[in-house]
Amino acid sequence: MRKFLPWIIIGGVVLILFFWIKGINNTAVQLNANIEESWGNVQTSYQRRNDLIGNLVNTVKGYAEHEKSTLTAVIEARAKATQVTVDPSNITAEQLAAFNAAQSGVSSSLSRLLVSVEQYPNIKADQSFLKLQDELASTENQILTARTRFNEAVKPYNIHIGTFPNSIFAGMFGFQKKAFFEAVAGADKPVEVKF
Repeated sequence: MRKFLPWIIIGGVVLILFFWIKGINNTAVQLNANIEESWGNVQTSYQRRNDLIGNLVNTVKGYAEHEKSTLTAVIEARAKATQVTVDPSNITAEQLAAFNAAQSGVSSSLSRLLVSVEQYPNIKADQSFLKLQDELASTENQILTARTRFNEAVKPYNIHIGTFPNSIFAGMFGFQKKAFFEAVAGADKPVEVKF
């Protein structure tokens, strides 16, 4: 029995190491899947907003023919926003910044559209416009919630792969730190509304 004792101890240590490293990897995979799911929810919220913007623009078009430049700006911003793609398996700060900038353009042009609508009492009374405006406000809240949940999913993943000794094995398995959603530059300043 003494002959086999060193082999049994070595085998036990190897098994313990195997299960420990397996746990590090599997936890990182699970946390990464949570991030990808959260990113899908962010994209779904933005897609809902883009769909609503098309309906809103068509409703406003009927009332405000001479506001074409504002309508065109909204449509162009929406088109640019749908062209920016982010790979959920490798989210970088640069990808999020580009995505955020494109979505910021949509928000800005949409705000100008809603301000220009204030000049038309008929459109403000239109039930379909009011419903669309309410849905847009609700969607903006959904976007905020989805972005917050995305950041909440990124945090435990980054902590898991960043803490020692997980960081050694996470790097070996190809897991890299994910970027958080951050505010657009200038978001800390109050919005200037011009009529």
